Amino acid sequence: MNRQPSPVPRRRVLLAGAGAAAALAGPSLGASAARAAGRHRPRAADSLQPYASYWFPDSLPSGTPGDGITWRSLAAWQPGTDRDLAFNRATVPLAPRFTPVPANTTARAGQARISALAAFDHTAGNPSQGSASADTYAPTHWALLDELVFWGGSAGEGLILAPNAPLVDAAHRNGVPVLGTVFLPPVAYGGQLRWTRDLVRKDAAGRFPLAAKLVQVATVYGFDGWFVNAETGGGDAALAADMQAFLRALRTAGAGHGLRVTWYDAMNRTGQVGWQGALDDLNRPFFQDASGPVADSLFVDFRWSARSLADSGRLAEQLGRSRYELWAGVDVESAGWDTATDWDAILPEGRDQVVSFGFYRPEWTLQHLPAGRTPGQFHAADDRFWAGGGAAPAAPGGAGGWRAPATAVADRSTLTALPFASSFNTGHGLRWYEAGKVTSEAPWSHLGLQDRLPPRRWVVHTEGQLPVVSWDFDDAWRGGSSLLVRGALDAPATLELFPARLPAGAATVLDLTHRLDPDSGPVTVEVAVATRPAPAPGRPAPYVHLPAGTLQPGGGWRTDTVRLGPLGSGTLHALGVRLTGRGGTALAWRLGALAVHDGPVSPAAPGGLRITDTAAADGAVSVRLTWRRADGPVRHYEVHRRLPDGSRRFLGGTCGTALYVPGLRRAGAEPAAAIEVRAVHELFTASEPARVQLPW
Repeated sequence: MNRQPSPVPRRRVLLAGAGAAAALAGPSLGASAARAAGRHRPRAADSLQPYASYWFPDSLPSGTPGDGITWRSLAAWQPGTDRDLAFNRATVPLAPRFTPVPANTTARAGQARISALAAFDHTAGNPSQGSASADTYAPTHWALLDELVFWGGSAGEGLILAPNAPLVDAAHRNGVPVLGTVFLPPVAYGGQLRWTRDLVRKDAAGRFPLAAKLVQVATVYGFDGWFVNAETGGGDAALAADMQAFLRALRTAGAGHGLRVTWYDAMNRTGQVGWQGALDDLNRPFFQDASGPVADSLFVDFRWSARSLADSGRLAEQLGRSRYELWAGVDVESAGWDTATDWDAILPEGRDQVVSFGFYRPEWTLQHLPAGRTPGQFHAADDRFWAGGGAAPAAPGGAGGWRAPATAVADRSTLTALPFASSFNTGHGLRWYEAGKVTSEAPWSHLGLQDRLPPRRWVVHTEGQLPVVSWDFDDAWRGGSSLLVRGALDAPATLELFPARLPAGAATVLDLTHRLDPDSGPVTVEVAVATRPAPAPGRPAPYVHLPAGTLQPGGGWRTDTVRLGPLGSGTLHALGVRLTGRGGTALAWRLGALAVHDGPVSPAAPGGLRITDTAAADGAVSVRLTWRRADGPVRHYEVHRRLPDGSRRFLGGTCGTALYVPGLRRAGAEPAAAIEVRAVHELFTASEPARVQLPW
């Protein structure tokens, strides 16, 4: 690919949990407390911070690693000695998806799909469980993605990078597979051919031990396969043959676990690096040979042309493969939506789409913004990149300029079973809210806590002025964000939220939690529910509107429950809201949560909560916690601190059963810090707490 992740210095200690910055004055942890927590001598606080795992295939570089970097050999990795495994293991299963009727007339189902290669930090700097910052790349357009590659790898840190658990959990909740990266860099970027030889080395029985190790890593960590990018020059045909056999072994061993392999168009059958910009005779053996598939898909280098893509699609079909298993690379790292791209070569008007396409570094939507950027500014840019902004998802795509993916690719949905709930939490925020109250003032990010979010940004049906719809971080019902609708409504406006295939019966209800900002006029709210799909692409679903109350400014958050039983038993195909203002007065309406269910559920409490390690620095204590999974369905776990005045402070959350909590300080003269862990259900109901004490 001849492109490396931008080096990002470790600018800060990356902390997990929104309560990390709590300013509770007091002395540091003493020796007696350390012994009570199972350690005779507390270590430096940062030594407990877990990071996403990275390795060299086997042999390590000469010299000494840089600050914060640990050189590791994949060949030596064993799950039983991986001290960070509990923090890096994803637990959310890959959800099944369906394709609803497309939002516009140009979005195609069953044709081009999208891969994205995104770097979330430098290779050694990806925290396992989020950070104490809202300034993070938080993808939300999962409905348009077919796979996400956790991009990284460098000669100075490690070449093999496993994705962190929060990203995998968020992607899986939306039905998107996540791949780790195997990056054998060009010699100009420090690549050494011995690392390629290490990777494809055979044992005495002719097997590939590191292919088996890569499968083991993916299955133990819970992600979906590998993106393999061999760009180190100097090889020969024998090395290329070994690489092809290695790929086949990797794919064969992983297939039984549902893993996939994507090969990057670099090394060719001669062993040299040749970036074909096509599927052709030189790189075909890494995609398909006479014995069948070698890789599940091929990422075509950026050197493609309209002719090379057309030829590539035809060759794929001649091999008995889908042309949409080819990703045409689109490098957006530098220019984002201003990237010059021959879209007609991929997405010609009036004809079938030619191949799929892959974005390299779409986190540009965050990184191009200036210092001091806010989460709201990032999401506005990200929505513009993927959906075009405004009402673009409901409008046809056009020739020339940026082709927002939502205008070309049909979105997909995982809403197929009850209960379903969303608090419109994007996975990061400036503070943490519960039931509309702030329980931590600290900024935070943790993608595993992200909800399933409306996929179409934004489709509004009205005869009057279009309101502005956006993610807002100044107030929320739960998590860090809410959905804000602003405008002067001079006609009723229906906002599409979720395409669905949810079963509904006599007991099914829809709960809507919403409020008005103080500067808003009154609004009448109706739930928009469709029991049949949209009649055609670009057409609204046949909504039935059910009253959900009239809101007055100054009333605070409220939850209105709408019974869906009168609609009869069947399937809910779309969910939305209709807002009616008063004579065009200004509207500022927030949607904090939406849930569809057949009755409330209380989850069981986790058990076995204990502190497994502690560390002290600068008067603060960091801890590692672990517990047993609660019985029954659990969405995630939340960790709080019970303060001496009886209030609770949010410390963090995770979908797994271990959490690193930094920065705890003594509150007054309390004898111990009281820590509580609760299981949280899909409806956001919480269990009774499990408790543990951290003596001071």
